[in-house]
Amino acid sequence: MYQALYRKWRPKIFDDVIGQQHITETLKTQVRTGHLSHAYIFIGTRGTGKTTCARILAKAVNCEHPVNGNPCNKCPSCLGIEDGSVLDIVELDAASNTGVDNVRDLREEAVFSPASVRKRVYIIDEVHMLSLAAFNALLKIIEEPPPHLMFILATTELQKVPATILSRCQRHSFHRIPTETLTAYLQEIAAREDLQLDKTAAGQIARLAEGGVRDALSILDQCSGFGHITTETVYETMGLAGNRNTLGLMKQILRKDTAQALQLFQKSWMDGKEPAAFLGELSGLLRDVLIVKAAKAGADDLITGNFERDELNAVAASMTGEQVLYMADTLQDALIRIRQVRNPRTVAEICIVRLCDTDCSDSTSALRARISALEEAQHHKALSPERTEETVTLRVPPEPAVATALPEQQDIHSSVTAADPASEIPQEEERQVQPAEPAPKLIRQEKSQESPRTDSVFDAGQAAVIIKEAKEKLPMEIRFSVDDPSRFRVRLYPQELLIEAAPGFLFERLKKPEIRAVFNSAALAVLGNTVPIRLTELRREAQKDLNDLRQFPEVKFIS
Repeated sequence: MYQALYRKWRPKIFDDVIGQQHITETLKTQVRTGHLSHAYIFIGTRGTGKTTCARILAKAVNCEHPVNGNPCNKCPSCLGIEDGSVLDIVELDAASNTGVDNVRDLREEAVFSPASVRKRVYIIDEVHMLSLAAFNALLKIIEEPPPHLMFILATTELQKVPATILSRCQRHSFHRIPTETLTAYLQEIAAREDLQLDKTAAGQIARLAEGGVRDALSILDQCSGFGHITTETVYETMGLAGNRNTLGLMKQILRKDTAQALQLFQKSWMDGKEPAAFLGELSGLLRDVLIVKAAKAGADDLITGNFERDELNAVAASMTGEQVLYMADTLQDALIRIRQVRNPRTVAEICIVRLCDTDCSDSTSALRARISALEEAQHHKALSPERTEETVTLRVPPEPAVATALPEQQDIHSSVTAADPASEIPQEEERQVQPAEPAPKLIRQEKSQESPRTDSVFDAGQAAVIIKEAKEKLPMEIRFSVDDPSRFRVRLYPQELLIEAAPGFLFERLKKPEIRAVFNSAALAVLGNTVPIRLTELRREAQKDLNDLRQFPEVKFIS
């Protein structure tokens, strides 16, 4: 009869348990030296090896010929425990035996010596499900058990176990299995099962399992019906094709196409998907997008695996950090409200409208999203390819009431030299006109308040280290801009730390005393001493429309 992969490949010795070496090595040493505790509690999420290690430990303490702390799996004790014929190894499900009467029966049986092995072992799974009276009944025997008795408790919710129980047990915390470790393990199991599994598909399964070996093997078992398991196979088998509809909705939201976004939601609703599940998938997508923007280097290990990385990168490139946070907050609020109303469909539709149009919300996060979108648009406009036409320089006298035009005989492309007496006009009173279609555009050249330093060489390496030190302590809305050189730059000179920031929201936030304190602390940690901090605005040439500049009476245009 066919056996599920997670049961077939359940580890039988400590060395076969993956990703929990900090626990298995400790237990092996205790078995080898005989320094065993009378009570253990194993803590961790599902599928990380709690019950498996409990069974191996029960065999190891009763094994007649242990091998370096591992059970031999050949002696009568090991074989009897494996096939369930040894009645002194008792597994209890606390979810089904929650009452005090069940624990009293356990206490009455536990006092008897084991019949065929050295120690009677009680494995109590999901121990947090016991009632308070049951915990109190269990407390006494755990505190002073007979020499032949051992308890192994397992739980996924440590906070529900009384402190009086925890203080009498040796605690071991099981971690989620890293994606790389789980990917290699799946490839090994696939090779033993003669399954053709792509490495990318194995990584996809590992991310979907969220660190649980049992979940990963169950997904692999579900995909084993295909001769060749690819990423596309995993998506089809797990029913993740609906996530592409979620991506389609996100694209419509980014285009601000409210009508089409509502149509996609209507189609999903007609297909039978609940509004809460729909918004939950959208929230999961935004979570992955936020991870991709905030942790570019290690995002592969942090994303859920429900969406392809290339698609996440495309969505992340189309959004600012403030927009992601606003959408995530809006979705979380909708998910909370959707459980409190009789018509969840309406809540979902209102949420989609707010996601498409930030003007529908007056919250702080919506305001930040609008500001960041404007800054990003202005930034892209400033970086757009400039036209190659020559500019026209207009010289204006100091008196604003008197306007003079360039002489008609002067070459329109000529520049003003220092020998010309009229060239002694202050720099801030010069205007330049940029020809464009259909009419020329004028660019005002203003003197920067802070001129760039040229008298000393700045240390780019130390500046990068200071930013890396300060980045983790900065607020989220600033952290997203630190890696964007078009909005944030830092130069370290021998006598000061120069910070250049984009004008607007980012510049005003960096002026706060608490933000400067973060950079001071980072400089002290890296350099060993503090340096003065100077904050300036990044200079941008903002193109103005000709009509906007007609308000200046001192400027005249040459047709």
